[in-house]
Amino acid sequence: MEYYEKIDKNNLPKHIAFIMDGNGRWAQQRGLQRSEGHQAGTATVRKLIEHALKLGIRYVTLYTFSTENWNRPQAEVAALMVLLFDSVEEEIFMKNNVSFRIIGDVEKLPANILARLRACEERTSKNDAMTMVLALSYSSKWEITEAVRSIARRVANNELSIEDIDDNLISNSMTTNFMPDPDLLIRTGKEQRLSNFMLWQCAYSEFYFTDVLWPDFGKEELYKAVYEYQQRQRRYGKTGEQIVNEATKQE
Repeated sequence: MEYYEKIDKNNLPKHIAFIMDGNGRWAQQRGLQRSEGHQAGTATVRKLIEHALKLGIRYVTLYTFSTENWNRPQAEVAALMVLLFDSVEEEIFMKNNVSFRIIGDVEKLPANILARLRACEERTSKNDAMTMVLALSYSSKWEITEAVRSIARRVANNELSIEDIDDNLISNSMTTNFMPDPDLLIRTGKEQRLSNFMLWQCAYSEFYFTDVLWPDFGKEELYKAVYEYQQRQRRYGKTGEQIVNEATKQE
């Protein structure tokens, strides 16, 4: 039986976040330029949209370019920027009724790329089958720092008191405040770390790590990850017995 058939369609993660690792290694293993690996990774993203839609996932966030990635060789960064510009195809989002969003310190992006991304956001804003989010020039430490600064300014302007500060206020001050926190975080490429990605939002996410390099991450890999997610019990600090009893009462 394929993993898709095993999945409980009534117990899906609402939001899956991806750390797309392994494009460069995938290319090097084949004697290709790293940029060709990123091109292959972009093709995987296009297919992922279709597979996630088929499954019924409401939000997908892709860690596309971190603030640390600006330190990569200039030629590779330039190639990534060109690829980013070329890969934002509005018709894919419109055809699939997908809303497109970006988060991160995006003002650092080249002006022509940012303009294209903003235009795609605006034109797809009413689509409601799924929201696909690109984390660009993003780091969680940057995001948390910006949220703290925003709250501090409101306190200084007497818009808030210190007693008003709680986890909900902090969450609402994040760039991700328009969507739920990830239920499932998937990282490809063997590494097992968050790499400064959604540290606040992933406090109770389930993690799934795979050795598969991102360009090879197909539908069966996605469905397998979701199936494995469904085999876990999310307790949020409670005991397993409490969770079972609460589920029984709801039935």
